[in-house]
Amino acid sequence: MTETVVSTAKPRPAAPAPERPREAASGRPRTRSSGGRLRALDGLRLLAALMVALYHYGGRGGEVTHAWGSSPKVQFPTLHSWFAYGCLGVQIFFVISGFVICMSGWGRPLRSFFASRVARLMPSYWVAVVLVTAVFALPGVAYEAVTPSDALVNLTLLQQPLGADRVLGVCWTLWVEIRFYALFAVCIVLPGANRRRVVLLCAVWTLLAAITKAADQPFLDLVVMPEYAPFFIGGMGIYLVYRNRRDVTAWGIVAVSWLIGQHEAVDSLWHSPYPDQFSYRSASVIILIVTFGFVAVLAVALGWLSWADWPWLTVAGALTYPFYLVHEHLGWPVIEVLHRDFALTSWATLATTLAFMLTLAWLFNRCVEKWATPLLRRSLTQAQVPKV
Repeated sequence: MTETVVSTAKPRPAAPAPERPREAASGRPRTRSSGGRLRALDGLRLLAALMVALYHYGGRGGEVTHAWGSSPKVQFPTLHSWFAYGCLGVQIFFVISGFVICMSGWGRPLRSFFASRVARLMPSYWVAVVLVTAVFALPGVAYEAVTPSDALVNLTLLQQPLGADRVLGVCWTLWVEIRFYALFAVCIVLPGANRRRVVLLCAVWTLLAAITKAADQPFLDLVVMPEYAPFFIGGMGIYLVYRNRRDVTAWGIVAVSWLIGQHEAVDSLWHSPYPDQFSYRSASVIILIVTFGFVAVLAVALGWLSWADWPWLTVAGALTYPFYLVHEHLGWPVIEVLHRDFALTSWATLATTLAFMLTLAWLFNRCVEKWATPLLRRSLTQAQVPKV
């Protein structure tokens, strides 16, 4: 006969369930693709990168370039003024970044967040710096190379605050991104991500950005980044909408960020309509493009673009970062060879150069990022502090 033993110990209280999005309660449909990615966002990334490339190659209408041998206004008499708006792809990037960083940093410890950002940025960046430095040092390339000391400093991604010449012209945007990562890590990841902390960061950052504009203090400008803050904040607000589309506060964050963001974009990019100014842009068009960036990311968050679930969009997203890194400085020698040496038309040169840069970006992704990114992430995540 088996004796039955009844325990008199009190049962332990159940551990609280981890916080999860409230979209189930709000009835929001699933917006992620079958592969776990928001593929429409990948397509938007590549579109923003192509906008920047068109600006660099053909949007500076009054500036004579060595590669073209004349002003892009001469090469693209009809569309050069539209290419001039391509620089707004950077603002769209920042809205996407606010959304993605909030998503990827939610529920992640600081070490993991740090490792993911370093592993995502640095492998392709290091290779791009070395490659561009080497190409510009070739005798047949008529572009000024940076000094060896400055080239080495560029490997740290701290060349701008240290006053060194930049190897990659686009790296200024990475310096902006790094400062956003630092703010998000300290204010959200370190104490633990939740809605209240994200709302507080968005509110305080918005107020500080306005104060900074009025204070005219270089240190505050460096930390608060008032020119770009509304785009990151708007992206974070859109992520809160993604978690709960009924969140009125989140919608308010998005609306205020759009209102301030369009003003900052117009303030920094609009110029008087003089024909000799390549950078003349219409304030109305600037507002429309900024609005498109906010609405497009919102459309992804709300599931309106869930039908765009094509696998090639994932490939497009993978090509975006290396393409963005190399397209400007490596694109100019290609344009010079195709247009001036092989006498291709302007449009054929532009299309071929874009195709070449996308192919180079694919090689970066296949030969560098596929193995270096996970290896670096594992190494940083699993790093152990040595015992004393």
